[in-house]
Amino acid sequence: MSKRKVALAIAFGATMSLGCWEQIDGGKWFPQMKRQIAVQAFEEVNHDGQLEGFTPPAGTVPVGAGGRPDLASMSMADQDAVTNPYPATLASLKRGEELFLRYCETCHGPGGKGDGKVAGPPFGTGPFGMVLPIGGPSSLARGLSDGHIFATMSLGRGRMPNYSRISYEDRWNIVNYVRELNGGGR
Repeated sequence: MSKRKVALAIAFGATMSLGCWEQIDGGKWFPQMKRQIAVQAFEEVNHDGQLEGFTPPAGTVPVGAGGRPDLASMSMADQDAVTNPYPATLASLKRGEELFLRYCETCHGPGGKGDGKVAGPPFGTGPFGMVLPIGGPSSLARGLSDGHIFATMSLGRGRMPNYSRISYEDRWNIVNYVRELNGGGR
């Protein structure tokens, strides 16, 4: 008799569990997340009263607007010609130093000499290859325009990743600080 009770319990449990199974009820009662309606990023949508595609939030500045150049669409010569809109004030230099020490020191070193902990030989001892010196007597930044340095930070070049996550003004503050590491001036 106990074998019969066990068999009935198994049969009852199997029957009840099938009611939750998506393939049996077609997902009407218990829809699964993989079947949910979703809108993917940059997907064009047509909803009543909305434009097709996503529009930028109110108050945002489109790329290249407000006097900010769209560096990615410019030639290197045009990038080099971009001028620094922020003067090298004491506040700018202090902010630039703070950001340089946070983002740039690990590769370029505290003085910008290419001797950071991540840099490889000939200047540093790290495993990631040579990092160009951007400060001091052997600085390559002396021969580069502000626009070139700014574009390198914004877009990345060679092994250097882009730092576009740093705000527009703060990247220019770093440029001002790099100029200060090289004795000031542009």
